[in-house]
Amino acid sequence: MSTSTAEPASKVEIKAGAADAVQSFDITLKVRRYNPEVSDEAHWDEFQLTMYGTDRVLDALHRVKWEEDGSLSFRRSCAHGVCGSDAMRINGRNRLACKTLLKDLDTSKPITVEPIKGLPVEKDLIVDMEPFFQSYREVMPFLITKGHEPAKERLQSAEERERFDDTTKCILCAACTSSCPVFWTDGQYFGPAAIVNAHRFIFDSRDDAGDMRLEILNDKEGVWRCRTTFNCTDACPRGIQVTKAIAEVKQAILARTI
Repeated sequence: MSTSTAEPASKVEIKAGAADAVQSFDITLKVRRYNPEVSDEAHWDEFQLTMYGTDRVLDALHRVKWEEDGSLSFRRSCAHGVCGSDAMRINGRNRLACKTLLKDLDTSKPITVEPIKGLPVEKDLIVDMEPFFQSYREVMPFLITKGHEPAKERLQSAEERERFDDTTKCILCAACTSSCPVFWTDGQYFGPAAIVNAHRFIFDSRDDAGDMRLEILNDKEGVWRCRTTFNCTDACPRGIQVTKAIAEVKQAILARTI
């Protein structure tokens, strides 16, 4: 004869009607629209929406697309701040739409949403990311080693890993690069994201191509175009110290050439 053990009582008290307690509020969502098949000029559209305290800017965009105007175009994938697809300018600042809660913005004024700057706009909030990824590819963002492949994994101490740990967090959302005033005006500049991803391998003890990457970035359109405005650091949704990483690459180039 088997005996069953009762489940322990939940430590979380769920009050009756808690679902109804989520705050609702009205917002005006002002979206910059552009459709090259219709007009060469961009314009702004406004949408009046009732949203909730748990909603993000991405939820508001979904509401518009699914219920108001199906022609609205934007990128998104995971919707949890991992894929980096939905970087946009929200109230004039680069952010991920999926990580920006509406209640954290000033809902008494229109919430503006527009594409990130410095990259060609294809439609509405979608930009051509090819120039961004071209710079990324040029810094060789992959492990390069010499000699034969080892029979076991390449060992690395915790201290060696810590040296470049911060720059492994990049999700290639382009929020940092498209917040850079130099990138807006100079289409040849590598941009912060490419330099961050070069940093990740330059300081990796297992990699043997650090000098090659430093040579690539030791260029007038490389790290020396950075003006240290810290826009990139402020824009990074992952909290990467982007400006610090760029400075460390500069120092590595100087130490190599002395």
